[in-house]
Amino acid sequence: MFDKYIIDAATVTDTGPADAPTGFSFTTKLGYYRGLVLSMLEDLKVSIDGEALPREAVSFDDGKGAITLDEMETAYDRSWAFGTPATLTVAYPGGFPKGEHKLALQQKLRISYLPFPAFNNDEKVITR
Repeated sequence: MFDKYIIDAATVTDTGPADAPTGFSFTTKLGYYRGLVLSMLEDLKVSIDGEALPREAVSFDDGKGAITLDEMETAYDRSWAFGTPATLTVAYPGGFPKGEHKLALQQKLRISYLPFPAFNNDEKVITR
């Protein structure tokens, strides 16, 4: 529904030491029109140029501290409100690649009134 707002391309930045980045981060928003408890986010799949990055490499921070996607499964006391930015940090040696690359994010959500998961997808071309 709000897929085109999921990735904020202007926020993609390397993490770790400037001379040897250990990954990258970017701001994201929920692609669903209501907020969700974090445990209802079944998965957040990040890919670069179609190559899926390992789930274990991704962490989520809604401003209350970073958690892994596995920890998110039992984060019943934390929620993500619609329109509120969160930061995804990805362990990726060397940081986000230089040049022009496609960054994609898929949110797999468990919606209480749907008998199947909802998928929200965004893809942005990042030039660095």
